[in-house]
Amino acid sequence: MDQLCIDTLRFLSVDAVEQANSGHPGLPLGAAPMAYVLWQEFLKHNPVDPAWPDRDRFVLSAGHGSALLYSLLFMTGYDLTLDDLKRFRQWDSKTPGHPERGHAPGVEVTTGPLGQGFANAVGLAIAEAQLAARYNTDACALIDHRTWVLVGDGDLMEGVSYEAASLAGHLRLGKLVCLYDDNRVTLAAGTPIAFTEDRVARFEALGWRTARVQDGNDLDAIRTAIEQAHQHTDKPSFIAVRTHIGYGSPEQDSYKAHGSPLGEQGVAATKRKLGWPEKPPFHVPAEALQHMRHAQEHGRRLQDEWRKRLDAFRNARPDKASELEARWRGDLPARWDADIPVFDADAKGVATRKAGGQVLNAIARRLSMLTGGSADLDPSTHTALDGMGDFNPVPAHGTDEQGSDGGGWSLQGRNLHFGVREHAMGAIANGLAAHGAMLPFTATFLIFSDYMRPPMRLAALSRLQVIHVFTHDSIAVGEDGPTHEPVEQLAGLRAIPNLVVMRPADANETAEAWRVAIERRDGPTSLVLSRQNLPVLDRAALGAADGLRRGAYILSEARTGAPQLILIASGSEVALALNAAQRLVERGTATRVVSMPSWELFEAQSRDYRERVLPSSVRARLAIEAGASLGWWRYAGDGGDVLAVDAFGASAPGDVVLEKYGFTVDNVVARALALLKG
Repeated sequence: MDQLCIDTLRFLSVDAVEQANSGHPGLPLGAAPMAYVLWQEFLKHNPVDPAWPDRDRFVLSAGHGSALLYSLLFMTGYDLTLDDLKRFRQWDSKTPGHPERGHAPGVEVTTGPLGQGFANAVGLAIAEAQLAARYNTDACALIDHRTWVLVGDGDLMEGVSYEAASLAGHLRLGKLVCLYDDNRVTLAAGTPIAFTEDRVARFEALGWRTARVQDGNDLDAIRTAIEQAHQHTDKPSFIAVRTHIGYGSPEQDSYKAHGSPLGEQGVAATKRKLGWPEKPPFHVPAEALQHMRHAQEHGRRLQDEWRKRLDAFRNARPDKASELEARWRGDLPARWDADIPVFDADAKGVATRKAGGQVLNAIARRLSMLTGGSADLDPSTHTALDGMGDFNPVPAHGTDEQGSDGGGWSLQGRNLHFGVREHAMGAIANGLAAHGAMLPFTATFLIFSDYMRPPMRLAALSRLQVIHVFTHDSIAVGEDGPTHEPVEQLAGLRAIPNLVVMRPADANETAEAWRVAIERRDGPTSLVLSRQNLPVLDRAALGAADGLRRGAYILSEARTGAPQLILIASGSEVALALNAAQRLVERGTATRVVSMPSWELFEAQSRDYRERVLPSSVRARLAIEAGASLGWWRYAGDGGDVLAVDAFGASAPGDVVLEKYGFTVDNVVARALALLKG
């Protein structure tokens, strides 16, 4: 029966790839046995309720093998039909070429870019550990599940997997198990051309429990290795399973089996070799389907037992139960934003990174699901959660028992120390968000957003609520020079669909930006904050800071009649625009200042609103931002101009760099008047 089910999984995958004339048959043919043993004997899940909070999470990091995952989902009884498998890689199907969260039930995270799924799995495991530490009691283990991830050679070659594996080993994430499809073949050739290290030794050095299975078709050996990993939770587990890519096919052990259909003759030869009927395609033996569909009843029974524990927990700890269930739903508690400070007008001002830290802490005290950290930059990004503990199994060597924030070292701690691992930080945050009951944030300098683009893109694609805090947002960084001064990064972030980017002008806009980020449920948000102090604007004389919610708003209006000129700015350049407008008004030029912290929010407004803020009748417009000009011309228009930075920065005091690049009142006034003359 086991062999029948394994071959069913193999050939459903092969037939799906062949019908699509596109896909990757090699991994399903080689890895089906280990996937079958895991899903049939160890994976805790309920196909009838894929959203059960205490289910195990399975991540196919080697996402090119998606046909195997879809076959597993179909055979175990998820809401995926045989017709869905037949529509593999077709328009509007539930079975896209790589697994995408939200398409097929049971797909936990979007994978395909190699290494991302592995790092997502670390985030899923962190979420389980933090929730278990907060809500489990001696009498009731309400949160008790594992994260399983299947990786290939390509996953382990990507640097993000090393970053994430290093952190997972340090954190002793004992409910994380990695199955390595060790077929020793990549897309272009065998691994000997570029990947010859001892992968098992690497993971052992990183603090993982390791095991080797010499034959990927030896079900007993696979079963024993997984059982050992299941029993021992003092460390994460790494199991290397020696498989053969394209097993049984004419292209077995060849890179040619990786990413191309086997072809009609190749499929027939493979079926003959493994004793499978050549016709019809998508053959599903009734006894195999019945056997694997037992997962439905088994899952119902496991979930029913869990519901009894939940009822007991509700009776014993109604307050905690209510909090946890609200987190599962993603509900915000009443008055979650009641403690957000309102900042008084102050010409000297405060850096928006510092204001952002105050706002973050005010929110976190009322919002237990908010957790996160920085890539070793808390003192600079101001994103430490004061008194809320450090997520760590034991105190770090040489530190006191109270933890870096005074809140103690424990798995309940809400401060995550990612180390200098920006890429893994972004991907781990995606795993936290995908797990549920967690609202993750990350923090680093804007220049290092380049290291985080792959997971940010996947968060946007997957509509995951992740909040990214980026500080040190312009050439005003100063002395650190062009290597640390972002220029093109804002334009790059704005190019990502479904990512909302906000660059607030002062402390009160920063508070509103945090409100928007917390309330926005359908994708990631980036807060771009200043290193240097920015004046806290006098809102009694200017537009209210909650105008940020609409992306752009009239901050200061022309004193008499319609405006002749519009100055548009974001972030630190808004105060500059206001000062220049005052000079222009004194010269008799009716000038409007528009604060535009978010293009994405502005574009979501009605056409009428956008016209009111930027009337087409006013062609003299100057956009001002200390970053690349790319994209700003859509708002400046044919009759306008853009004061921006289309070169790398320089090393000097920040105010000097800004002056040399033209971010002065005199230059803004001169550029504006030139538009009126033009």
